[in-house]
Amino acid sequence: MPVKTIAIIGAGFAGLSTAKLLRDHGYHVTVFEKEPDVGGVWAASRRYPGLTTQNPRDTYNLSDFPMPRSYPEWPSGAQMQAYFESYVAHFELGPLLRLSTAVTAAEPLASGEGWRVTFEKARARTTTDFDFLVVCNGIFSQPSIPAFKGAEAFQEAGGVLCHTSEFTDLESAKGKNVLVIGYGKSSCDAAFATLGTAASTRVIARHVIWKLPRHLGGVLNYKHLMLTRLSEGLFEYIRLRGFDKYLHGSGRWLRNLLLGSVESVVARQLKLKKRGLHPGTRFETIARSTVSLVTEGFYEAVGNGSIVVHKNAEITGLQPGEATLSTGETVPADIIVAGTGWHQITPFFSSDVMAQIVDGEGNFRLYNSMLPLDMPRLAFNGYNSSFFSQLNCEVGAFWLLSYLKGDVPLPDKDAANAAIDARLAWMKARTDGKHSKGTNIIPFSVHQIDELLDEVDLNVSKATKFKQWLMAIDPRDYAPIYGKLKKRYPA
Repeated sequence: MPVKTIAIIGAGFAGLSTAKLLRDHGYHVTVFEKEPDVGGVWAASRRYPGLTTQNPRDTYNLSDFPMPRSYPEWPSGAQMQAYFESYVAHFELGPLLRLSTAVTAAEPLASGEGWRVTFEKARARTTTDFDFLVVCNGIFSQPSIPAFKGAEAFQEAGGVLCHTSEFTDLESAKGKNVLVIGYGKSSCDAAFATLGTAASTRVIARHVIWKLPRHLGGVLNYKHLMLTRLSEGLFEYIRLRGFDKYLHGSGRWLRNLLLGSVESVVARQLKLKKRGLHPGTRFETIARSTVSLVTEGFYEAVGNGSIVVHKNAEITGLQPGEATLSTGETVPADIIVAGTGWHQITPFFSSDVMAQIVDGEGNFRLYNSMLPLDMPRLAFNGYNSSFFSQLNCEVGAFWLLSYLKGDVPLPDKDAANAAIDARLAWMKARTDGKHSKGTNIIPFSVHQIDELLDEVDLNVSKATKFKQWLMAIDPRDYAPIYGKLKKRYPA
């Protein structure tokens, strides 16, 4: 039976770009979003104070819909959500959306030719069958908060324990002692946002990591350092081709020189040794599992004592109004904000379905980060966290359309499983296991884009690739692919 109706779960970058493309090629699409607004991680209900993009504006838009020129170089969370709303309005996606509608169950049909989706809105439950299902709920789906000894007594006494995504009311911190757990971007953003409101702000960091300033040396925009093909080439990919081979072979001296120069500049600029915040590792570890941009003003606040960082520390216990650290210190605490990551979950799938999608360690086994091999008529998009998440999602939609049209030359099952095994093993080794259950491809955004587009013969020209070696990736380079697909698959 041919695919005609498609359900999409999630209305962030992946869900919306996939919905638009598939709708434009004649599929009947329905997008389910549990939040009342579109935007995924940028939705109003999930924005902590001070949230901005890590990417500059001109590298973070969808290829055929630039952000307004009035936006600052690093748009705020509210501006990002407004961008999503304007995208929906411009491309008339409203009729496809089912907002405030949570998918509670998705089960494969006995025929193997579709999915039975159960969804709920305002306590009214409905079940509908679809020919195909695309999961776009993102890898940041359920906040992960450690189970601290004494947490119940701490909260019963009025203490607040929440995730950074739940810390949306800055006024709640007025006059309070705030502890922020973690040293990633969200943790440092949240800590800095409390200055001038909280009575005290402390960051509890198990490890301090390298962070990249928005402007290296106060002058050079980091996008020219980390958002190019050359910058990706400085980190060793699972397969070395072309100039990558040189950089990790006879040209390794050049690679080491470039990374070493950046390391020296960043260490001096942020005064890491003086402030006691040097990671003690090489700069290349910045891309172990994610890359964190400097929160403007954070290091200066540490320098003047406004923010206290407890390094190599964890919370070992909570009591009313205070926390005990692994260093033996006891510090005042009224609000604890945990920047401790996320669980990648798909709660609408049964355990039987999940057993066909993940391995024993919970890693998603997806060919090209998109396709489970043992579940027909099911795909994932957005399970490839990267520097250019929006572009990787959009390119994933291009690949998915080609797959639905029967134009993806999939290897046999044994070869596909071997490729998945090799990729997961490489990711685990490279990130010390911090690969978000196999969904983190940082810093290899463009490598994955190339793999998907080469597989369906849609990649950009050699001239464009050459430009991208030295200049930050411009998503608009990929907009012509929409025209190519229209020609390839006319209505």
